Amino acid sequence: MNSVHLTWLYVPGDRPDVVAKALGSGADVVLVDLEDAVAPSRKAYALDATAELLADKHKVPVHVRVNALDGPLAEREVRRLTPLPGLDALRLPKVDDEADLARVADWAGRMPEVPPLYALLESALGVEHAYDIASHPAVHGIALGEADLRADLGVTDAGGLAWVRGRAVVAARAAQLPPPPQSVHPDIRDMEGLARSCAEGRALGFFGRTAIHPRQLPVIEEAFRPTEAEVAAAHDIVRAAATDAGALALPDGRFVDAAVVAGAQRILALAERPRRVAH
Repeated sequence: MNSVHLTWLYVPGDRPDVVAKALGSGADVVLVDLEDAVAPSRKAYALDATAELLADKHKVPVHVRVNALDGPLAEREVRRLTPLPGLDALRLPKVDDEADLARVADWAGRMPEVPPLYALLESALGVEHAYDIASHPAVHGIALGEADLRADLGVTDAGGLAWVRGRAVVAARAAQLPPPPQSVHPDIRDMEGLARSCAEGRALGFFGRTAIHPRQLPVIEEAFRPTEAEVAAAHDIVRAAATDAGALALPDGRFVDAAVVAGAQRILALAERPRRVAH
C-alpha cells in the first residue's frame, strides 16, 4: 500500500517556480500540466520548461499531462519528454479507446519503452471502454476527468455521475490496477466541502485525490487514512486469521473470509504510511 499514491498535485507547466514549490509540498506525485493550466500562447514555453525540469530525476515522482491526443501538440510533447530521466509517467487526457493508447505508444517508441501511462476518462466513449483502457499493458492507472464528463453527458448534478464513478472503480479493480483517485475539488477555499466529498469518494472505492493547491493536500490525506476504529478492527481480523486459515467468526459474531482479511491487511499497511503533508 505504501507504493500507492494518495495525493496528486497539479501545477502549471509554464510556472517553473510553482513546480519547484510543489516538489517540496509533500504531495505523493507532482502533476505538471501542459494542457488546461497553460494558455495557448505559452504552450511552447511550458514544454521547454518541463523538458528542463525532467533533465534530472527528482525524489518525488513527476508525471506530465500532455495536450489532447488528437491535437497538434501531444505527439511533439510525448516524443520530447519520453527519453528524459526525470519523467516518471505520462497523464493522457480524453482517452476514448485503445487506439489512443496505441498512438501514444507509437510516439514513445512502442512497448516496452513506453513510460507508465495514466489515462483520463473524460467522455462517454472513454467510460464505455474503461476496462479495455485500464487493461492496456502500459496503463498504470485510470481516473475520471469530471468537468469534461459533465459537459459531455449533460450532467448538472453530481448524482448523475454516480454510475460513472462506480464504473471507473470496477474497471480499475478488474484490470488489477490501484483504485482510481478522485477528480479535483475546484474550490480551493472550501475545505469542509472537500472533506465531505473525499468521504463520499472513499465510500465509493476511490483512493486518494488530485489537488490544484497545496492547502488541499492535508485534507485529502486525512480523509483517506483509516480511522482508529478501522485500524483496531483490522488488527482483530488479522490476529484471528493468524490462527485459522479458512473462513472464521470473530468474537463479536462477524464472519470474515480471505477477502476481508486482505482488506484488513491493506488498512494496516495504510495506517503505517508516513504522513507526507503537515496538518
